[in-house]
Amino acid sequence: MPEEELKEENFGHQPCPLCHQKTLILTERETEVPYFGKVDLFSMTCNNCKYHKADVEAIEQKEPSRYEFEISNEEDMKVRVVKSSEASVKLPHLATITPGPASQGYVTNIEGILNRIKYQIETARDTAEDEEDKKKAKNLLKKITRISWGQEKQKLVIEDPSGNSAIISDKAVKSPLKVKAIEK
Repeated sequence: MPEEELKEENFGHQPCPLCHQKTLILTERETEVPYFGKVDLFSMTCNNCKYHKADVEAIEQKEPSRYEFEISNEEDMKVRVVKSSEASVKLPHLATITPGPASQGYVTNIEGILNRIKYQIETARDTAEDEEDKKKAKNLLKKITRISWGQEKQKLVIEDPSGNSAIISDKAVKSPLKVKAIEK
C-alpha cells in the first residue's frame, strides 16, 4: 500500500544556519505510514552550501520504545523502518547509529539501513591508513552482503526515547524503552 501524501508546506528564502545565506528551504509534509499512523516529515535544505537536516515525528504521542527484528532472509530487506533523529539503530557486532546533532530522521526499509551502514564502512575503509582497519572494513562489507542476501542472520535493534520510530513487521518485537532519568 503506497504512502498517501496528505499535505505539504514549503518556506523558501530562509537563513541557513551554516552559511547564513537566505537560500534555505524548510519543508513540512504530513503523510500516512501504513501500520504506524500519520507522521510529519521535516527537512531543511540549503541550495547554496547543500546543508541538509531531516526528521520524522509521529502526530499522535508515542511512548519510548525498543524494537528488535531478526533479519533472516532477502524478503526482510523490504520491511519498512521509521527512524527519528532521536533513535539509536544497532546491529550488534556490526555497527551502531547513535543520535546526535547530525542525526537524521527518515522512513526507509531494512535494505536502506544496511546501505547507510555500508556507505559509512566504505568511507572508513577508503580513508583508513592502517591495513588492519582496511581488512576489518572489507570483512564487515562482506558480512553486510551475506545479511542482505539472506545467507546470514542479524539482529536489528531500534531504541527511541521519543517513540517516533518503528520496525513495521509482524516479526518485530516491540517493548517499552526504559528511559534513564536525568539527575539534577
